[in-house]
Amino acid sequence: MENQQFSDCIEACFECMEACNHCYDACLREMDVKMMAECIRTDRECADICAFAIKAMQSNSPFVKEICDLCAEICEACGRECEKHADHHEHCRQCAEACFRCAEACRKMAA
Repeated sequence: MENQQFSDCIEACFECMEACNHCYDACLREMDVKMMAECIRTDRECADICAFAIKAMQSNSPFVKEICDLCAEICEACGRECEKHADHHEHCRQCAEACFRCAEACRKMAA
């Protein structure tokens, strides 16, 4: 695989992981945390898989395509969940955007 392709995907995963961690933290401080429970859950899952995908790419794992494919699926799900709250919470809007960018980069990597 091309180094630039790894580099672009690693960058997208890192940005997504940061956005998810920020969103997760901000959601915990919202007035109605219970309403944000699924957003918090998907933020955690997404940040974790992004970190794992970064590690897989950096170590040239033989499973990098499968890991990036799974990362794209989880990023897409997280983006959809964050979109539900994007009108009221800027952190969710930013997270959704980062998730969709990461999903696209991971799909290219997995192709």
